[in-house]
This record gives sequence, structure tokens and C-alpha cells, in this order.
Amino acid sequence: MRIKNGNVFTAGSFQKMDLEFSRTITALGTLSGPGDLDAAGCYVIPGLVDIHTHGAVGEDFSDGKPQGLRPLADYYAAHGVTSFLATTMTLKEHQLTPAMEAIRDFRAEGTARCAGIHLEGPFLSYAKRGAQAAENLHKPDAALLHRLDGASGGLVRLVTVAPEEEGAMDFIREASELCTVSLGHTTADYDTAMAAFAAGATHATHLFNAMPSFLHRAPGVIGAAFDAGASVELICDGLHVHPSVIRAVSRLFGDKLNLISDSLRCAGMPDGGYELGGQPIVVKDHKATLLDGTIAGSSISLMDAVRNVVKFGLPLEAAVYAASTAPAQAAKLQGIGSIEAGNLADLVVLDQELNIKAVFIDGQKIA
Repeated sequence: MRIKNGNVFTAGSFQKMDLEFSRTITALGTLSGPGDLDAAGCYVIPGLVDIHTHGAVGEDFSDGKPQGLRPLADYYAAHGVTSFLATTMTLKEHQLTPAMEAIRDFRAEGTARCAGIHLEGPFLSYAKRGAQAAENLHKPDAALLHRLDGASGGLVRLVTVAPEEEGAMDFIREASELCTVSLGHTTADYDTAMAAFAAGATHATHLFNAMPSFLHRAPGVIGAAFDAGASVELICDGLHVHPSVIRAVSRLFGDKLNLISDSLRCAGMPDGGYELGGQPIVVKDHKATLLDGTIAGSSISLMDAVRNVVKFGLPLEAAVYAASTAPAQAAKLQGIGSIEAGNLADLVVLDQELNIKAVFIDGQKIA
């Protein structure tokens, strides 16, 4: 398969070139002979990688419903996400275990790839639990993490933890041998966060949301993440974080910035009532909240986030990198997230208005 004449995002910039691929990318440059797709005037970018998404189209990974996983994967693929981490909520072990097993057994061709699992909890702070159910919170527990990872068939790639909780530092040291450890839903101050990064954490979950503010005498997790060289997430729906802050974080963190959707089952659905981790939520004007008004996750796709941050003033190059290469690196996912020889041929073709024209996964055109 050949794509000709595209503006291809590779090595951090757009370059006019051709692409040849089967399941993997085999050649980039000026290729002689005809092409299968003329991408003149279009962008060719890596398939997006969403490392923090709970659900969409009425489905949620925490439900533990095998039949709900294909519709989710199809939704992601249609929106340019070729790989994702199935993200679970703070729930009891007996609820999380069937979710792990369903994700473990999910196999599907011709759709987005489940590259692993993000456990957003249950090892979080009560005070900064956000939309996570308080009754399901659990002290950091490496044995529980290993049981859940075992139930998933070793698919846990990312775990969020509040480092100020009892036993968290020992948990981080052990968990970091298994997967990426992220700080989030936390009251941690700067010193505690720095100790957590020294113990093995390398990431911060939805920066600014569910953590102390970034203050000039109390920089908290945000300042510690910068000093430690950690990767960070932002929910770029225009509701969770102000566009000015998104611009500032891009300047501050550079290629460590990860765009995420943090999408809930309401993504791709109309306004109305939904459920999140056993709690009712209401979506109005695309904003999801608990009944008490606490903001929950989002109703956007990761491609929406890319379009949003470009509209907010980020260069397209920075937006694409933050939604593909950076998250693949943060979650230690190999062979995806960038257009280079030998990587899987996960590609998205966009027109000048960033509308999706084609999606390829494992070299197969699926949209």
C-alpha cells in the first residue's frame, strides 16, 4: 500500500513525502511508481493513542461487558484513535476483576487496538476523589494491583495513585517495576510529589484537575512534575482547563504533554442522564457532572482535543505529537505513536480543516 504526496508527520515535523506499508511502515520518502491513495493537500499523522478513556457510545470499560468492547473500539477507530488504554474507575475488587477479564479476552480485527489498561484508582485521595465513588477508595496496595494485573493477563500499563496516602511510596516503588505510575486525585504537596517521582512515578493524571493548584509558594504536583521531568495529561475539552493554561503547559512541558479525552460513556451520545462508577451523572451542553455539580470526565474524542488545542493556539505539530507519540512513550507502548520504518502502519489522513479522510490500522484501511 502506498500513500503519495502527503504532508507526513515524522520526526516531529510535517514533510512532503510518500509512504509505503503493509502491516508495518516499510518506506518513507519520494517513491517511484503509482500510489493507492493520493494525499495531496492532506496531512498524514500517526494514529492517535488515548491513554485515558473510560468509555463512549453508552459503554464503559468498568462495566465488565464483553459485548460493549467492540462498539468502543469502533468508536475510537472512527475518530482517529488507533490504540487506547481501557481506563477503569475506582471500584471494589470484585467489580474490577470482571472488567480486567473482559478486556483481557477482547480480540478484534479491523478496529482500534486495546494496548492495555489504565487503573485510575482505587488508590486515590478522599479529598480529591472528584467523580470517583468514596466508598470504593482503597489504600495503595501492591498485592491488589498484582491481582488485577493477573486477571487482565498482564495488561496493566498505567496506574494512578495519590502519593500522600499510607503505604504509597512502597507501592510506587513496586508498581513502577510493573507499569507507568502516575500521580493524581491527590492532595500531595511539592515535597511529597518529588519523593513519589524519586520512588519511580513518571506521569501525572489530568494536570490541574483533582490536585492542588500551582501556586508561587506551593507548586504542588504540577511544579514537581516539571522539576522531575514527568509526562503530564491535559483534558482539552475547553471545560476542564482554560485555553490559556493549555498554552502555558505546552510551553512549560513541551514534548512531555499528553492530550487525553478522559471520555465517559456519554461521548458520542446526546445530553441526558448517564452512570459513572455506580453514580448518576448529567450531561448538559456536553459538560458531564455528578448531581452535586462536581465535574466528571469529558464527552469528547481525542481528535476533538487535537482540534481544540489547535484552535486554542498550539501548533498542529505540537498537538499531533501530544496525542500520539507522547502518550505512547508515557505508557511505554512499543511500535506505535510515530511514523517511522518498522512501526505498525497506524495512520490517519486529515484534510486542511482536520477532518478525517482515512484511517489505517495495521496497514488496513478501516475508515
